[in-house]
Amino acid sequence: MEDPIQLKDEGNTYFQANDYENAIQSYTNALKLSKDKKLLGILYRNRAACYLKKENYAQAASDASRAIDIDASDIKALYRRCQALEKVGKLDQAFKDVQRCATIEPKNQTFLETLRRLGSEIQEKLKVQFSTDSRVKQMFEILLGEETDKEKREKAANNLIVLAREDAGAERIFQNNGINLLMELIKTKNPEMILAAIRTFSGMCTGHKARATAILHLIGIEKICSIMAIDHEEIALATCNLFQTICDSLSGEDKKEHGNEEALVLDTTKDLKAILLALLEMLISQKVSSHGRDQALNLLSKNVPRTDVRSPDNSKTLFTIDHGLKKILKVAGQLVDLPDHLPMTENTQLIASILLNKLYDDLRCDPERDNFRVTCEEYVTGKFDPNNMEKNLHAIQTVSGLLQGPFDVGNKIAGLTGVMEMMVALCGSDREIDQLVAVEALIHASTKMSKATFIITNGVSLLKDIYKKTKNEKIKIRALVGLCKLGSAGGDDYALRQFAEGSTEKLAKQCRKWLCNPNIDVRTRKWAVEGLAYLTMDADVKDDFVEDEPALQAMFELTKSTDKTILYAVASTLVNCTNSYDKKEIMPELVQLAKFSKQHVPEQHPKDKKDFIEKRVKRLLKAGVISALTCMVKADSAILTDPTKELLARVFLALSEDPKDRGIIVAQGGGKALIPLALEGTELGKTRASHALAKIAATSNPEIAFPGERIYEVIRPLVSLLSTDKDGLQNFDSLLALTNLSGMTEKLRLKILKEKALPEIENYMFEDHEQIRQAATECMCNLVLCKDVQENYMADGNDKLKLLVLLCAEDDVKLQIAAAGALAMLTAAQKKLCTKLTTVTTQWLEILQRLCLHDRPEIQHRGFVIVYNMITADKDLAKTLIESEMLEILSVIGKQPDNPKRQPMIDAARSCLVAAMDYGLIKPFS
Repeated sequence: MEDPIQLKDEGNTYFQANDYENAIQSYTNALKLSKDKKLLGILYRNRAACYLKKENYAQAASDASRAIDIDASDIKALYRRCQALEKVGKLDQAFKDVQRCATIEPKNQTFLETLRRLGSEIQEKLKVQFSTDSRVKQMFEILLGEETDKEKREKAANNLIVLAREDAGAERIFQNNGINLLMELIKTKNPEMILAAIRTFSGMCTGHKARATAILHLIGIEKICSIMAIDHEEIALATCNLFQTICDSLSGEDKKEHGNEEALVLDTTKDLKAILLALLEMLISQKVSSHGRDQALNLLSKNVPRTDVRSPDNSKTLFTIDHGLKKILKVAGQLVDLPDHLPMTENTQLIASILLNKLYDDLRCDPERDNFRVTCEEYVTGKFDPNNMEKNLHAIQTVSGLLQGPFDVGNKIAGLTGVMEMMVALCGSDREIDQLVAVEALIHASTKMSKATFIITNGVSLLKDIYKKTKNEKIKIRALVGLCKLGSAGGDDYALRQFAEGSTEKLAKQCRKWLCNPNIDVRTRKWAVEGLAYLTMDADVKDDFVEDEPALQAMFELTKSTDKTILYAVASTLVNCTNSYDKKEIMPELVQLAKFSKQHVPEQHPKDKKDFIEKRVKRLLKAGVISALTCMVKADSAILTDPTKELLARVFLALSEDPKDRGIIVAQGGGKALIPLALEGTELGKTRASHALAKIAATSNPEIAFPGERIYEVIRPLVSLLSTDKDGLQNFDSLLALTNLSGMTEKLRLKILKEKALPEIENYMFEDHEQIRQAATECMCNLVLCKDVQENYMADGNDKLKLLVLLCAEDDVKLQIAAAGALAMLTAAQKKLCTKLTTVTTQWLEILQRLCLHDRPEIQHRGFVIVYNMITADKDLAKTLIESEMLEILSVIGKQPDNPKRQPMIDAARSCLVAAMDYGLIKPFS
């Protein structure tokens, strides 16, 4: 058995050798064996010293306290606890410990100095605290005072919100009865006061688990829901943000260090489930406003499905399906034209469909999907009632909601016995609402071409009949959209047109006529855009549409309305007009083979050729498409789905193809609008948006295109295009953009390095493709101004410098300029590289001479700068250069008469000769 005293001595040895881990182990082993109280005190005291060195202050304070419990006058333990407590911010307790130390040893200067320092820090802290406390009190007095003028009240409200965003300020509000006072503000029923209170609560909950939990329990989930239910858009949005902040703090999604207070909150799962259930109840409550319902759906969309599909835990989704799927279906099946419907905005049902789609996509296996489908089937079929037409309408409307969300589920339900029959029966009804619901369901059911064949055989005649017979514009336009949708089932394949020659143009003309009619309500005009989204697959239709400027303007105006359900249709129409959809490349050999085997070969419409597309793009830009696109990007995140973002990114890329058009895009805010599209959405969408950003950043002034801090947000999307899975054009445009940015400021260069772009840029300097290699070298030429990049070139064991030297010998003039420029800057910044340059290749002198003899003055100038840097760096190096043919080259150029076009090169050669004379390697000829 080991001796505890020996283990203590062993620990001391480790401590003196700065091996704190082993010292802790030795002291811990000794503590297990020792029963001597005095020795235990020493061991705890010594282990506390180790924890202090390892910056584990909580454990250091704990061990020091144990030593003090054994011997209250252990001065070392007291001082170590003082140090640990100071580090964790407990200044008052630390002060008491050092005060005891100073009482025991009154002449110890260390103790006296610490006592003075902590005293002044505590005074400062109290001063700030009392100042904050008085400010908080004053703000509440102003806000709750009846006679306070409006301007003072607004200023106090804003100050309170700002204070709550700082941790110290939030804590003072919390400690000074802030919760009750903020609730008093809410009771005033003044919207401005309610907003101030809610935003202050949000600031207090941000990044603080314990405080967020306390606030949630003190206010109550039911009360927060009742505030979000108020019929006021801003209040609903602010309360939604409060709920999101609480959820992020409770779940740890805010990615913040919660510190010691995290230990106070044992388990937040119960609270998060309670919030989830409360939000689901809000969906079906008549007391909840339309804006409150939208925000409840938004919160469910954001917090229920997994953020990372690789995570195996989809329990929140399963819980929501079990407790709330039927409630979401009830919202999706609402009819605003019927009495007793739930309060809803124009966007509510689409948000519900998006939520249904997200929940279905988050399911991991077939049994889970079957359960989802069966629940939906039971809900829909349970609504059918031959004696109650309203219930039947709700059932068909719910099917429409599913067809706009998880299409496969909706399609299966549409195929159930009785569903299609009900649609046909409703189409034949005399009531407007019956026909509206049935026609919309038919339209949504024909979304996919493979399913459209079934509707073509069953629904076309029905829709044509409705279109001809009805005099109701609302029904007529929807029937027309159904026909448009079915007519475009062949996509842009010229040979697969569903309707007779000229029919699609007639349908499109009617859609444009309705779109331009201001007397028709927005909801109905939206369907005209839906029709055009399908009809513009036809090149004749899209060509006519872009020529009709009033129709374009009318469509762009609709994007600015409160009804954002139109966004996908507008984006689809613009994708069709710019031909920015994916096209498979058809090999001529396969075309011949298909013709020989009598297979269908897709045909391109003559108006889908490049020159027609370019004309359409110019027309769209002239009509103000960029303003419409920037407005669409700002839409609510729940409505602006990832597929819609992808479509917008495709349009932006098509519009930025011509460098002459990029100025218009920048002037109308297109550069700023592209950043969120490049950071969020589908992979394909982010790539397209990043490519458009690269094109703009390569040819525009980035400070104008991306003002302020936005310029730093552009770098990550650009670096993502350097990946090897991206195509050559994307790599090239990204390198050009990064070259432009890296030539601006040191901060931008450091941001490029931080995003790990350097290895990718170096790889492209080896690329076979001349333009990509040149772009990468030009980018490196700017990046070598960074000290970190210079150190990379100085490091041993790599060929980076050798590559630059060899690139100087290439025939490509632009490549030579970039490589020689990079070498000139590197050798000027780091003298060691001048010597290293001579060791990387035996051809270094020959390459240098070639640069100095080049017929392009800018390359010659760079060559002479490199020579000058080498001469001034080392006398032996200078001797090697002067003893070679370089002296003759320098002499010939240096003796040339002054010439403004060649002056920089002549001056550089003369500087080299002067430096050699200073060394005494050459003498002036007299």
